[in-house]
Amino acid sequence: MLSKYKLGMAVLILSGMVLNPATAVSEEAENQKKDEKTVDEVTVAAEKISEKKVFLPDVQGTKINSGKKTSVVDLKELPQITNNNYRQALAKTTGLNLSEETTPLVSIGSRGLAPDRAQYIQVMKDGIPIHADMFGYPEAYYTPPFQSIENIEYIRGGSALMYGPQPGGALNFISKSPALDTPLRTYTENVFGSDNYFSTYNAATGTVGPMGYYAYFHERQGDGFRRTNSDFEVISSGIKVVLNQTSDSRLTFNYDEYHEEHGEPGGLSLSTTSNLNYMQDRNFSTREHDRFRLERYYGSLIYEKEFSEDTQFDWRTYGGHYRRWSKRQRGGGFGTVPAGAAANTNDIQEQDFYNIGFEPRIRHNYELFGETHTLSFGTHAFLSHSPRVEQRGSTPMSDSGVVRRENFRDAWYLSVFLENLFRIGKLSITPGVRVENIWQRIREEFNADKTTVPLADAKDHRAVPLFGLGIAYEIVKHVEAYINLSQSYRPKTFGDAVPLGTNQIIDGDLNDGFAKQYDFGLRGEPFSFLSWDINYFILDFSDQVGTVGNTISNVGDAWHQGIEFFSEVDVIGLYDHFQKTELTKQIGSFSPFMALTLLDAEFDQGPNKGKVPQYAPNYHLRFGTNYNFRNRVKVSFLSTFVDDQYADDALTPNRLVPSYKVWDLTGEVALLQDVMNSIDISLFGGVNNLFDENYYARITSAGIDPANGRNYYGGFKVSVGLPGDLPKQQSGGVHAA
Repeated sequence: MLSKYKLGMAVLILSGMVLNPATAVSEEAENQKKDEKTVDEVTVAAEKISEKKVFLPDVQGTKINSGKKTSVVDLKELPQITNNNYRQALAKTTGLNLSEETTPLVSIGSRGLAPDRAQYIQVMKDGIPIHADMFGYPEAYYTPPFQSIENIEYIRGGSALMYGPQPGGALNFISKSPALDTPLRTYTENVFGSDNYFSTYNAATGTVGPMGYYAYFHERQGDGFRRTNSDFEVISSGIKVVLNQTSDSRLTFNYDEYHEEHGEPGGLSLSTTSNLNYMQDRNFSTREHDRFRLERYYGSLIYEKEFSEDTQFDWRTYGGHYRRWSKRQRGGGFGTVPAGAAANTNDIQEQDFYNIGFEPRIRHNYELFGETHTLSFGTHAFLSHSPRVEQRGSTPMSDSGVVRRENFRDAWYLSVFLENLFRIGKLSITPGVRVENIWQRIREEFNADKTTVPLADAKDHRAVPLFGLGIAYEIVKHVEAYINLSQSYRPKTFGDAVPLGTNQIIDGDLNDGFAKQYDFGLRGEPFSFLSWDINYFILDFSDQVGTVGNTISNVGDAWHQGIEFFSEVDVIGLYDHFQKTELTKQIGSFSPFMALTLLDAEFDQGPNKGKVPQYAPNYHLRFGTNYNFRNRVKVSFLSTFVDDQYADDALTPNRLVPSYKVWDLTGEVALLQDVMNSIDISLFGGVNNLFDENYYARITSAGIDPANGRNYYGGFKVSVGLPGDLPKQQSGGVHAA
């Protein structure tokens, strides 16, 4: 082995060769003449550090992840995903239950919590909430196009206390950053598929001087697979500008627009005889005129300052306008075509949300008792003004009508949070506290159904302290045991405060939901070819809010417990490791994986005592394999197996969702890659629901929402850039830092 002196001399010689190769060669020749001694050849070997990360680091910017159950979804690992297919994107993520639907909207539940519009999960983009209203109307109608996203982070349950109180955890979309290696790179992706599906995504990125930019335009549309009224169109665009992207002081500006419209073909029934039922024609539509529209205009300004390696300050300011509009024909029932006099009219609803918020955070490392500890603290403020208007249209197709209800909803939110990571050798302990302050007011201006009772003017304020504790112990390098104990909180929504239905009643003793969560796990990523995470969790959820008959009330306390297990191994990398070969370079990687959630959930108090909560299947299994040859060829064979579940807490017989299994086969081939360090061309495609499974994963008050059968897609993507001074970033077309 070389001595420290000789190693230092070698570094100096190599440095000199880089800075002045001619002088270095001359000096080396002269030294050789002076000293004819020869030194035995020494080979220095080190294991390559994998860039692949399955879990979030202990400290990430101003955030602390130590002792928390986390996942990272790297979208580059899979062949190109189109139409925001969450079934494929979340294939390796345990604990999440996707409630698939006909429309472009998304519904995701966590550990047996209701999935509708991910209302129990804090959904964010770059750490900024993207719900219509964080608490009063926590519906995630908008999600960004996957082509603009670098990866997806998910922090389970109460572990997400640093983001907010939601019991379902935090799902964070990390957007692509400007390319550093070129002043300009353009990217286009175009996809064609079944039912006249078409998608295009076009982007430009680069860095000029201190300014980096990333801009995109995306459109996707299709007729849908239902008989009528299942068409959709999504148009979105955005721009990100970063000043001083690689320095210790960065300023990032984001602006996004999103426009979406789709038809709502209605639900089906298994038994109705008034029209075709699910068994007769699963593609039948019961609604011809119901439509939904969404508009979103949002901007943010993020300032990040690294005062030193020990201290970082972040400031996020965000805000914008969110508009939700819908029209729905009256006179319908569960899985039936509207009939009777009411069917000649419709209900039209418009909700607007004007939001603004800011969140400063500080992270500081400090020395104490010979160890380095980390403190993170900050505050989050949010304001929302939300008018809501309901009209009655004179025909089933009307876009406007006579006003029947009008109310104004306002929310003010202020939280203060603090976490401290204490390190004691291989043991890490992270206590945390978050104090929530939520003010809400709902004021009715007009209600045609209230002629004998006063209009509502409800005010509410809650101050709720929440505590958490994360513990991690490194057993061996890159293998650790972790424990997380955290509280979470479910504030009453606007709909829980003022009844929306004509005959709807709200229990005068309605309480906010409150949850305690526990995670006990073991995880490891000791080699680039192997990773796993297994844990036992408990979710003790008190005072869940639901509907019993026509009354909104606390439907009881529920106890959710289960096991989550994830494992992935690159079998060729494993063979290389033990046989000291390099087959991975020759034939690529072949990585089977499994993501299993076993769940036991039951109401133990309240009117639903003894019943299973909605959308809480006993098992949720995803497994498959990914093949990757030098990022030139990617093939994924993915499966989803879900046990039967109910779509309501009352376990109504017609709300049973039978168990199902779905397989997807996707692939991508790079025809040209990094030609002249600037050109990439790829083809990709796939078959969703490969074996044409007849299933559904979602039931609403309108009936069964059937899932799509076998469908196909194919497309191409092209990236062209100007040569730059730095090595090309690898992120599949338009690149991210």
